[in-house]
Amino acid sequence: EKIADIVNDKIKDTVLGYSQDIYLWFEQIPSTFKPRTYADPNKIMTAIREYSVEPGFSKPVDRWSFAMKKAEWDDVSSGIAGDFGIDVVFRVEGDLRVKSVEKESPAGKAGVRRGWRITKLNGSSNITSGNSSAIIDAVFYSNSTIFEFQKPDGTSITSTLAATSYQQNPIFLDTVYTAGANKVGYLVFNSFLGDTTQIYNSFQRIFSRFSGENVKDVIVDLRYNGGGYVSMQEKLANYLVKPSASGQLMMKEVFNKNYTKWNETINFSKLGSLSPARLFFIVSDNTASASELLINNLKPYVDVKLVGPKPTYGKPVGYFPIGVGDWYIFPVSFRSTNKDGQGNYFDGIALDSRSADGVDKDWGNVQEASLANVLAYISSGNFIPLST
Repeated sequence: EKIADIVNDKIKDTVLGYSQDIYLWFEQIPSTFKPRTYADPNKIMTAIREYSVEPGFSKPVDRWSFAMKKAEWDDVSSGIAGDFGIDVVFRVEGDLRVKSVEKESPAGKAGVRRGWRITKLNGSSNITSGNSSAIIDAVFYSNSTIFEFQKPDGTSITSTLAATSYQQNPIFLDTVYTAGANKVGYLVFNSFLGDTTQIYNSFQRIFSRFSGENVKDVIVDLRYNGGGYVSMQEKLANYLVKPSASGQLMMKEVFNKNYTKWNETINFSKLGSLSPARLFFIVSDNTASASELLINNLKPYVDVKLVGPKPTYGKPVGYFPIGVGDWYIFPVSFRSTNKDGQGNYFDGIALDSRSADGVDKDWGNVQEASLANVLAYISSGNFIPLST
């Protein structure tokens, strides 16, 4: 036991040592901080968050620094989970809707679509928030569930879904609309993770089509996109930026003054020939990290407007795993800024117009509240005021 205590104390001291060296706000950690008074490395990481004081913010801005046992992290980060490939949300009390579906998943292969209403789970019609733990269990943590769906046309369908592993594909939809005199490209992009070869081939196809159809405005729907690879963000930014930006600054990753040698500058290198006049992003508070980088990086170069139910999540910083004993620690260690040096959106990137997340409509339905709002603006110059 004594040996274990010594090892534990040494691990805790080392966790603090790394934090005092690489944490973005390392200078604000007091010299009196006592790591051994905390139960484990994760508690230490959570405790140092309170020293992340940024000019212009009354509260600490770090909501992320954490630690995790190595074995757990390896499970989490290995990727493909087995489930039904379906995400749900209550549109209003008692009205549970399919929010999104993965193409290659059991739900995707069964033809389930966003906007369908779930009326029964395993024969039970108790679809209320009071029954949410049973609903969460049936939808997300079961090997097999019987779903009864009601489609938009009023007909019902019963599907028994069995959980399996599948490759996620974050490109949910790409299409072209005409709004007023304008051709508008629409891309629903759900994550910056997945099979990069497949995704990059899709980008090439989609943006060739947009160019071929003479698209002037592009809508990128990131409303549920929580981020992923920064390199995939670069790829998409290079398709969306105008050709004249090639070679100019896209973003900087900036570490604290102990690690300036790690600072990185990434420049635009234009892909494809599309030169959008305007970019519209559909966002929510689930729009995070690499999604926010994409928006922030393009703002200095093109007219950017944000529409959706809520401002973005607000994560302009990053971290990576550092091994300490049988733990990994993840102290926030770098921030990302754009060409104008901007990147302090800890409160999220603000909306230009607020509109609901129309979860009663499938992707690409021009009546869906947020898409309709953007299309109205493109045709008329005015957003639709949100009716509450």
